[in-house]
Amino acid sequence: MRKTLLLTSLASLAACSSLTPIDDPVYLRINDIEARLIRIERVLENESLIQLAADISSLRTEVQAMRGEIETLGFEVERQGTQQGDLYDDLDRRLSQIEDAQSRIGSAVVGQASAGGGGAGGTDQQAYDAAFALIGQADFQAAQAAFQNFLANYPASGLRANAQYWLAESHYGQLSFQTALAEFQRVIEGYPESAKVPDAMLKVGYSQFQMRNYSAARQTLVRVIREFPGTPVATSAEQKLREIPD
Repeated sequence: MRKTLLLTSLASLAACSSLTPIDDPVYLRINDIEARLIRIERVLENESLIQLAADISSLRTEVQAMRGEIETLGFEVERQGTQQGDLYDDLDRRLSQIEDAQSRIGSAVVGQASAGGGGAGGTDQQAYDAAFALIGQADFQAAQAAFQNFLANYPASGLRANAQYWLAESHYGQLSFQTALAEFQRVIEGYPESAKVPDAMLKVGYSQFQMRNYSAARQTLVRVIREFPGTPVATSAEQKLREIPD
């Protein structure tokens, strides 16, 4: 019943939007994450504790990547003022439940400690959450300092790629586009396997656009479309390309 209501909501939102679902990157991203969440929920519901123990590492990696995508999605929903806020909240709640279940399984089966890299005064997840909360408050200067501290204090954290991305976003939010571009490049070059790479590459193009380096922006956005076809970032790149002066 819940999934039927969610799909109905998606359809009604598509009808209200000025963009069709195939053109709306926020809708596309919500739809993609919804499908992946359903798959993980089925894994958690159907597999035994022993099998989950064996799969916990790969599941944690995928959920962590999805957490980063949902953070980006929430930022876009708030910035654009779209009507998909309720759907975002549902995805975020369900992902939090999955993370809680994974934490309980990991503690019960392997007694695994937090995956931090040695920072003082809390875990890497706590430090990351505190820094990300500043992004949500649009306090980009404080977020910049918090993510810089995170990267310095947690050299082995699995959240470093996401932290690097949001450090770049904190500069972008302060309109420091040259610095933001360099920080987004660090995501691409330093964490090539991260789920943040497509978003980082898109924001490189956005930064170049804001700096009026239209030739470089066009090349970057075309690269996004070529390397990530059929994805929400490709749709966003196509929209930004249409804004570049001839």
